[in-house]
Amino acid sequence: MRGQIILSHGSDSGPDATKVSALAALAETLGWRTQRPDYRADDARGYRGSVAPRIARLRATIEALDTPPLLVGSSMGAFVSGLVSLDVPVAGLLLLATPGAISGQVRAFDLRRGVPTLLIHGWRDEICPLADIHAFAAQRRLPLLVLDDDHRLGASMDAIAAQFRQLLDQLALAA
Repeated sequence: MRGQIILSHGSDSGPDATKVSALAALAETLGWRTQRPDYRADDARGYRGSVAPRIARLRATIEALDTPPLLVGSSMGAFVSGLVSLDVPVAGLLLLATPGAISGQVRAFDLRRGVPTLLIHGWRDEICPLADIHAFAAQRRLPLLVLDDDHRLGASMDAIAAQFRQLLDQLALAA
């Protein structure tokens, strides 16, 4: 086995969501172990109210592992993956359709410096404005792939999968 990947779904979604399911299947064919925490009970608390319980659930999942995982997240899953990376070691981050901020949250979006990171966003994201994550990526000099797609990034799965595979190859070589 190559390592562990934790894939976190967005709000109003679940662990069997299209993106996290497709990426988990790809990783597993390449010899990686995957986990997809179920945040639906946390999401029942509303958008702002789900952040803290999602963070606690993801931290507990990571702390049960032997080695730092790669975190993959979509939307709210990306937001909490970034924040959790500040508190526990991670091997890398792949963050899709990331909100730059969540109204009412004390902690602004941030992530651990020095780990392989790729941000992917849609030009036409109607939920999480591109400008927020673009400014964050520019400030940190992080790679940001912007695709001609909306928030769900459904039309871009082939491009996302190709980028994901490159990240997995990079992490495998570094191990």
